[in-house]
Amino acid sequence: MDINFHQLIDIASWLFLAYGMIMSLGYIFSSIFSLIELRDYKRKYNFKDEIGLLQSAHMPMISLLAPAYNEEANVIENVKSLLTLDYPSFEIMVINDGSTDHTLEKLIHNFDLYLDENIYFKHVPSKNIKGIYKSRNKAYKNLKIVDKVNGGKADALNSGINCCSHDIICCIDVDCVLERDALLKLIKPFLNNTKKVIASGGIIRVANSCVIEDGRITEVRLPDNFIARAQILEYFRAFLMGRMAWSRVDGLLLISGAFGMFDKATVIEAGGYNHNTVGEDMELLVRMRRIMREKKIPYTVGFVPDPLCWTEVPQTWNVLYMQRNRWTRGTVETLNIHKKMLFNPSYGVLGLLSTPYWMFFEWFAPIIEFFGILFFVFLLVFGQVNWIVFLIFFGVVYSFSILFSITALFFEEFSFQQYKKPEYMLRLLYTAMLEPLIYHPFVMWSAIRGNLDLLLGKKSWGKMTRNGLGNNVVKGKS
Repeated sequence: MDINFHQLIDIASWLFLAYGMIMSLGYIFSSIFSLIELRDYKRKYNFKDEIGLLQSAHMPMISLLAPAYNEEANVIENVKSLLTLDYPSFEIMVINDGSTDHTLEKLIHNFDLYLDENIYFKHVPSKNIKGIYKSRNKAYKNLKIVDKVNGGKADALNSGINCCSHDIICCIDVDCVLERDALLKLIKPFLNNTKKVIASGGIIRVANSCVIEDGRITEVRLPDNFIARAQILEYFRAFLMGRMAWSRVDGLLLISGAFGMFDKATVIEAGGYNHNTVGEDMELLVRMRRIMREKKIPYTVGFVPDPLCWTEVPQTWNVLYMQRNRWTRGTVETLNIHKKMLFNPSYGVLGLLSTPYWMFFEWFAPIIEFFGILFFVFLLVFGQVNWIVFLIFFGVVYSFSILFSITALFFEEFSFQQYKKPEYMLRLLYTAMLEPLIYHPFVMWSAIRGNLDLLLGKKSWGKMTRNGLGNNVVKGKS
C-alpha cells in the first residue's frame, strides 16, 4: 500500500511539473514571436506619415459605436473627446442603453439635439429603440444618439450596428480615452491587404493616475495603487507578448471590447453580439472567424501594437474580483459554444492551436494551479514534502515569473516607452517581485470562483464600480 501511495504522489508531481514546463515553453515561444512581430511593425510603420491618410478622400468611412449606461458624470467630456479624433470621415453613435440618470438629458442639452425620423433596419437582434437624435449644430453633424430600452452592452452594440451608416464599425467603451490618431492606426490592417480583414484590435493601456487634458492623455503617470500597477504589468504581458504573438500566426481569438474595429457585413452575417454570454467581445470574433473558415474565404484579423486606447482598471480587490470572475465565465462560455473547433484541423491554426491553448492554459490554468496548492497541502499534512526540492522548484517558478514580467518591461521600452521616468521602471520592477505572491493568487481564486459561478448558472456582470478619471482631468482653455 505504501508503494502505491508513493507512486501516486510521484505521478501527480510529474504531471504538475510537465504542465508547468509546457506552459513555460509557451511563454518563451510567445515572447520570440512577439519580438519578431514588434520589430517588423516598427520597420513598416514607425516612420510612416499619417498626414497623407488623413488628407485622403478614399479612406473607408467608420461608424464609432459607444454604449453608455448611467454615464452622466463624464459623458459630455467623453463625447467631445471623440469628436476631435483625426480621421477624414466618421460618425459617432452613442447608444443610451436605458440610463436611469440624466445621461440622455445632458446629451440633448449640450449638443442641441432633436429627435430625427431616421429609418433603420434590424439586421441583428436588439431591444426596442425609442428614438435617434441628431444635432442642430453643424459642428456636431457626425454625432448621433440612439435612445433604447436597457438590454446590456451586447444589445446596445447591436442597436448601434442596426442604426449606423458605414461599412466599418469601431466599438468602444464610452469612458475610454483614445489617442487622437487611434482610428488612423487601427484602420491600417484594412488597407491594401490581399485578404479580407474582418477585424482589427489594438493595445489597451492603463489610464489610472494619468493626466487628461481636453480628452487626451497629456502625461503618463504610474499609479500609486498596487493593484493598478500589477495590471500594467499584466497588460504588457497580455498585449505586447501575448496578442502580438497570436497576431504573428493569425490565431487571435480576442479583440478587447474597449476598442475594436470590425467589418460590419461580417458582423451582421455572424448575427451580431451574443446577448447570452458575458464574454460577448471574444465570442463574436471567434464566431466571425469560424464562419469565414467554414465558407473557405481567405481572411485575416489585424492587430496594432501602438498604445491607442487608455482605460481605467480596477483599484480595489472587490471590483477586480468581479471583473476576473466575469472574464473567466466569458472564456468558458465561448469555448463551450465553439467546442466543435477544438482539435479540428478544418479550422487550421484556430482549431489546432488557438482554441486548445485557451482551453488548457487560460481556462484550465487556474484550476490546475489551485489543485496544485491543495496537493502541496496534502503532502504537508502527511509529511511527504521534500523541502530541498520544493525550495528549488519554488525558486525556479518565482524567478521565471519575474523574468517574464521584466521581459514585458523590455518590450515596452523597445516599442513605445510610455513610462519615461526611471523611477517608474524601478517601481514596476518592485511590483513584479510582489505580484506572484499577492496579486496572482487573488486572480487565480477569482477565476476559480468564476468557474463555480458558471456551474451555478450566474449570468450577471456584477457592479463594476469605477473611481473615475475626473481627479486627473485638466480642463482645457476655451
